[in-house]
Amino acid sequence: MTERLTIRRPDDWHVHLRDGAMLQAVAAHTARQFARAIIMPNLTPPVTDAAAARAYRDRIVAALPAGCDFTPLMTCYLTDGADADAIAVGHAEGVFTACKLYPAHATTNSAHGVTGIFALAPVLERMQAIGMPLLIHGEVTDRDVDIFDREAVFIDRTLQRLVRDFPALRIVLEHITTADAADYVTAAPDTVAATITPQHLIINRNAIFDGGLRPHAYCLPVAKRERHRLAVRAAAVSGSPKFFLGTDSAPHVVGAKESGCGCAGIFNAPFALESYLSVFEAEGALDRFEGFASEHGARFYGLPLNTGTVTLERVATPVPALVGEGDTAVVPFHAGETLEWQLVA
Repeated sequence: MTERLTIRRPDDWHVHLRDGAMLQAVAAHTARQFARAIIMPNLTPPVTDAAAARAYRDRIVAALPAGCDFTPLMTCYLTDGADADAIAVGHAEGVFTACKLYPAHATTNSAHGVTGIFALAPVLERMQAIGMPLLIHGEVTDRDVDIFDREAVFIDRTLQRLVRDFPALRIVLEHITTADAADYVTAAPDTVAATITPQHLIINRNAIFDGGLRPHAYCLPVAKRERHRLAVRAAAVSGSPKFFLGTDSAPHVVGAKESGCGCAGIFNAPFALESYLSVFEAEGALDRFEGFASEHGARFYGLPLNTGTVTLERVATPVPALVGEGDTAVVPFHAGETLEWQLVA
């Protein structure tokens, strides 16, 4: 039995660090484990231009512990009025790593999102030409589509056409939750990849209703049936370079989750690597963990692999009921459980 595992230092290709006091409270958890992270731009107001991205990047760096080696990779929040020239300049200047596409009203702070994806053809064409990735929250938001079908319908209605019409555009279908998505990405051209969260590897939709309504198991896209969890899990541990780590860690204070209209999001950052590693061990795929966590994403983005390492040991690791205190206290994923691994170096 493996007792100690050292891998190349990983990256998180999808994380929400929020802003203000919450940013101060959560940034160190991500930076402790990951060398780089793709930072989601759905602030209030959203990060829609290079000036806002620079300012947000500065706030993230200022929130890190002294001496911390962590690089935030900034993204541009696409709106119906997105400017292709301005986005291209921001990318050329090294401010924007990618653009993020939220269908309007798909998730937290997505009210400014895109109402008609193909109306953004000039932007997508420019991104395709300059090699700038498009990151997609892949769900439709039509009220007549069942929430558990939103990802599959998006693939059928939108993603297939997007891949056909923009064959050189690098696309990341983020936080996939269904067999439909795992199968589509597997069969798609090499320009299409996907991120996978720890929660969608571990819980199915029953977790939201386990003995009552469980708001801390609620995220978007929502967890699906068991067969979908197993399909996404198989994709993650497959060794395919199309699938890589993206936590979608999304902190909300306790009151915002435990309310009459609780916010969507699972805060998994404090024990993300331990959570993922438990899955790879259970599936007999420890030899594929480094690729998923540390190599596939960097190669898809065309970035160099990290040179440092992290080490995890088999140590019983209790997960607290709360992380943080006061106005920034958040319930973490696995709260009250004991994980079998611990990040030690």
